[in-house]
Amino acid sequence: MCLLWCSCCALLCWASLRGRRPKQSRASCPATQPSMLNVHLVPHTHDDVGWLKTVDQYYYGDRNDIQHAGVQYILDSVLEQLLADPTRRFIYVETAFFFRWWRQQDSATRKAVTMLVNEGRLEFVNGGWCMSDEATTHYSAVIDQMTLGLRFLNDTFGACGRPRVAWHIDPFGHAREHASMFAQMGYDGFFFGRLDYQDKARRIRDKDMEMVWRASESLTPPTADLFTGVLPNGYNPPAGFCWDQSCNDPPIRDDPNLEDYNVDNVVKRFIEIANDQAKMYRTNHIIMTMGSDFQYENANLWYKNMDKLIRYVNAKQSQGSKVNVLYSTPSCYLQGLHQANLTWSVKMDDFFPYADGPHDFWTGYFTSRPALKRYERLSNSLLQVCNQLEVLGGPNSRKGPYGEGDSDTLQEAMSVAQHHDAVSGTEKQHVANDYAKRLARGWAHCETLVSNALATLSSWEAPREYCLSLNISVCPATENSYKFFLTVYNPLSRMVSWPVRLPVNGSDYMVLQPHGQVLDSQVSLIMAASSIMVSHCYAIKRSVRIFVSSLLKGTQEVGFQPGLIQPFFFVPQFIRVTFDPDTGLMNSLTNLETKQKIQLIPWVSQVVRLYWGSRELELEWTVGPIPVEDSLGKEVITRLDTNINSSGYFYTDSNGREMLERRKDFRPTWDLKQSEPVAGNYYPINSRIYIKDKVNQLTAVTDRSQGASSLQDGSLEIMLHRRLLYDDVRGVGEPLSEPGDDNKGLVVRGRLLLALTPPKDAADIHRPLAEALVLEPLLAFQTGELHPNTILEVSGRRKEQFSGLQASLPPAVHLLTLSQWDQESVLLRLEHQFQVTESPTNSQPVTVNLKVRNGGQHNFCTCIKNSCCNLMHCTANGWDTGACVCVSGEQCPPRRLGDTSPWEITLKPMEIQTFLLRVRQR
Repeated sequence: MCLLWCSCCALLCWASLRGRRPKQSRASCPATQPSMLNVHLVPHTHDDVGWLKTVDQYYYGDRNDIQHAGVQYILDSVLEQLLADPTRRFIYVETAFFFRWWRQQDSATRKAVTMLVNEGRLEFVNGGWCMSDEATTHYSAVIDQMTLGLRFLNDTFGACGRPRVAWHIDPFGHAREHASMFAQMGYDGFFFGRLDYQDKARRIRDKDMEMVWRASESLTPPTADLFTGVLPNGYNPPAGFCWDQSCNDPPIRDDPNLEDYNVDNVVKRFIEIANDQAKMYRTNHIIMTMGSDFQYENANLWYKNMDKLIRYVNAKQSQGSKVNVLYSTPSCYLQGLHQANLTWSVKMDDFFPYADGPHDFWTGYFTSRPALKRYERLSNSLLQVCNQLEVLGGPNSRKGPYGEGDSDTLQEAMSVAQHHDAVSGTEKQHVANDYAKRLARGWAHCETLVSNALATLSSWEAPREYCLSLNISVCPATENSYKFFLTVYNPLSRMVSWPVRLPVNGSDYMVLQPHGQVLDSQVSLIMAASSIMVSHCYAIKRSVRIFVSSLLKGTQEVGFQPGLIQPFFFVPQFIRVTFDPDTGLMNSLTNLETKQKIQLIPWVSQVVRLYWGSRELELEWTVGPIPVEDSLGKEVITRLDTNINSSGYFYTDSNGREMLERRKDFRPTWDLKQSEPVAGNYYPINSRIYIKDKVNQLTAVTDRSQGASSLQDGSLEIMLHRRLLYDDVRGVGEPLSEPGDDNKGLVVRGRLLLALTPPKDAADIHRPLAEALVLEPLLAFQTGELHPNTILEVSGRRKEQFSGLQASLPPAVHLLTLSQWDQESVLLRLEHQFQVTESPTNSQPVTVNLKVRNGGQHNFCTCIKNSCCNLMHCTANGWDTGACVCVSGEQCPPRRLGDTSPWEITLKPMEIQTFLLRVRQR
């Protein structure tokens, strides 16, 4: 089952192409006129991977009663028009759709498309599986979805298919971490459409619509520097120049014998628009996006009119016009800007929050659909577990005693879920249901793979259950068995302490370790779940451990049925507290001395837990169903008020990585006129938010993406749940109500981890906490008796526990990815998870040796024997591959100048390095 490295491994470096261009790039771009204003027309379609319709409905053109859109017809039609004229260009973004269309094409069509790509007439931009949201996505999931899309383009088209430009024309605000990732992936530029209306007005006035985004305070420039441009019309064509079948603008009527001949008028208006747009930008190149949502289903309409526009506008040059119009692409436009050789302004912060009007802030979606956001985060955790066990379990994990399993199904579902109308919560309800359904299907495939892998590692093939409803205290394996076995898999690369709470049906349980030692545990009666909870906090010192839990003799099974008990109360000397018999929640509080009485909201509760040995406090919140009988929508927050002197400052993460400083009622790049004191101060948090002064720092770590702020000094607030009754008039056409199956509204449960520390020590606490909440341990349950031959095997040695690593990684290093690349290769990503200066101890460069000596062998992973390694640069547009040569013994050529060992990897703060390990079965 174990894997051996073959002749080499390859290092995939995310390197920028600044100053370097592939040989074919300039030749594929149309000629421009240095002495004229060059107008780059970029034909494009924006194809949401789900929004008003599901992914399948959009692809096939189904449910046109909701929205007329059919992606397969768009690609068919564009192909026909591109082949008809070699001067025409088109760009495409969403690989999820293109991949599906490509699989259905015959060899002749594929050959024609490949020709168009090689000649630069069809250009892929962005290249991820989708155009990801930037507010509510976690960086690890973004990297995975980008990898899925870019790998398909590289495998299918080679160098010419790999995008040079990141293209995020529709996301509702833009994260600095996204720009940092794009820069490290090798993109030359980044273009987006949505920008705060005040910010845009300032940039237009100052001709600052294009800039260099310095997207990391930790990475040495220009590692995370990215040229960034704001598109002039969002992603739509100029007013009056939309020629899609969905538009109402008049076509170009160029027969002079017709009464409504309009060429002169069209040309005049276009030149005026071009000259007005040129006043916003600094070079003699401007870009116009010719297309919009799901356009080009009848591409002939567009191209026939653009052909005429180009011909008639350029004809005016003979009369002294200085406007030159051409078909182009974002990379060709970027090339024109590069040749201008200007110095650009530098941006250091991000583009949140986004507003398109004084009272139209797009900040509520940071929390919208909290149940889906949590499901997406759990799915990401399961996917990483699935990927790791696919490697550690070998081929038997994909086809074994539990059937055939795979990680691909969940990977594709997770990649779709990163779309800016998916995890963001901005889609219709039936589309949100479809996203959840896709994730559930992926879970089923991964559970089979995980079961096969655990059976391989343990030699125990008894049925396994995964108890997906533990958040509501439901687990048949533990509730219906007097004895059960729990297998715990820790996907992190270090020991963690993690509380496990299980519903059981007994009053006294014993929990045993594999060696038979008794673990401390606590049994608690909970009213709402009709069960007893076993709570235990333990350290996972290796990847997999098996625990045995059994009902002690002489104890009785107990149960609780809601509704069979009358309301009960607790009366100490001065206070009377009553509890609801159906929920077990406190519903009133009475002061017996003053006769004061208050009724408590029955649909909001919070449980506070503090585990022995933990440095953090757990707040478990439950909200819902949110009542709307008063015809008012509601947004529910939790607020923490402290005596910390925060002075209006607070700090939020960017996609789960670097922390950004925020300041109430302030924007770093323009003078803000605040019109919404609450919504205008909300920011997205993917994993944490904190406030601090010189002495104290309070950090809240979240279990999903949410919106948060600090509206008063010393205060933190996080929005947990929201239910609205009116549409926001932004296209969805329905309110965000989430009625649920019973039409009463969803009940959502989650938790926050709070840490109070000195500021200098805070990162050493909140970084590992956030990492552990993103990658939670996997729990697998088995009932019956332990098979006598059960083992957890490491390199052929019988052990009671298994570890995929020979040793824990340093605290600053995170195992970001370990996944099967192909039959002979494994993808490994290591990252430095600390920012520069945030920790005296961990914000330093860290060296990791991939050949850890253990038992006379040099191994990084227990099932992988290292051979040797060579360097391969991977950029967005070019791969410089060194020869894969292995010399005798274990000595290999140094990876780079100054390296003493090809196996030693040094990571600087916030740096990610990616390796492709060549492997073979032992």
